[in-house]
Amino acid sequence: MDVYLLILGDHLPNPCTGDVVTEADRLRAIVEQAVVAEEAGFTGVAIGEHHFTRYIVSAPELLLATIAARTSTLRLSTGVTLLAHHDPVRVAEELATLDVLSRGRAEMIVARGVSQRTDAAFGVQDDLRERFDENLRLLLRLLEQPQVTWEGRYRSPLVDVTTTPRPVQRPRPPVWIGSASAVSADLAVELDLPLMLPSTLRDPGTHRSVVGHYRAAMSGGGRVALPSHVFVAPTAAEARRRWRPHLAAYAHFADRWRGDGDVDVDALMDGAAVCGDPAEVADRLNALTDLLGLDAQLVMIDIGGLPRRSVLDAIRLFGAEVLPKLKTGPARA
Repeated sequence: MDVYLLILGDHLPNPCTGDVVTEADRLRAIVEQAVVAEEAGFTGVAIGEHHFTRYIVSAPELLLATIAARTSTLRLSTGVTLLAHHDPVRVAEELATLDVLSRGRAEMIVARGVSQRTDAAFGVQDDLRERFDENLRLLLRLLEQPQVTWEGRYRSPLVDVTTTPRPVQRPRPPVWIGSASAVSADLAVELDLPLMLPSTLRDPGTHRSVVGHYRAAMSGGGRVALPSHVFVAPTAAEARRRWRPHLAAYAHFADRWRGDGDVDVDALMDGAAVCGDPAEVADRLNALTDLLGLDAQLVMIDIGGLPRRSVLDAIRLFGAEVLPKLKTGPARA
């Protein structure tokens, strides 16, 4: 089982103290978490992209390049890249540069995103799906092929273009599609790409139909990954006590995108958010592997102003006592 540390970089106050770290300290803390995650045995780290919100990471590739210089085995992924908002030529160049600097450890998760404000600011609100589709097809060609000649709707034509540097991984670094829609699953099947489900604090069981559709259509079954909000402490009671206020703060902050309108924190900790001692956390993550036949899991610990030390302690405890208990592969019917 591949396990990644997912960091979206919300910049919220500590709900218990009201303290807010500086933006600089928040970004440096993300780099530190990735370094500790490698020491703890995680497969990789995935860092999200957001704009104009209290998620403050707008350029995850820069953080990943910094992490690359301080690690040697950790896979380095965006989580996600808002591909419709970017020129795929620049995305290909940036991903390949990260792949070269990290000696072949770069990955990317691409998605359309959920913020209409961001769409409007980047001028893509009326044709988001079409731009995403076209940009993804061009990105894959640029990563896989030299001398690309191409003409599309949303950027100027290319004639015998070879982006540089060329990536280390062949035929290209892994690219995942992030979505839980049947349309995106069909695109993943067409392009032979793995599927990354969203991190929404909703019941993971709601993804079963899309995963089943993707698996049935994908030659060899494809690959599926699920992000989960997770906190682990030596005892279940301690985990719930320490994490509850931070999960509540984060869930209320993120509700504008979840759109549920009502946050029941205790129900979240019993359901979509995984919280407990190492044995309970391992059991619940293994249950998710069985439920969806997962190939990889993304663990999101750092939310809601959780103090730096609590985040690092949870990463280390997860690595020492949860990772060894996780199933090594998907359980599929």
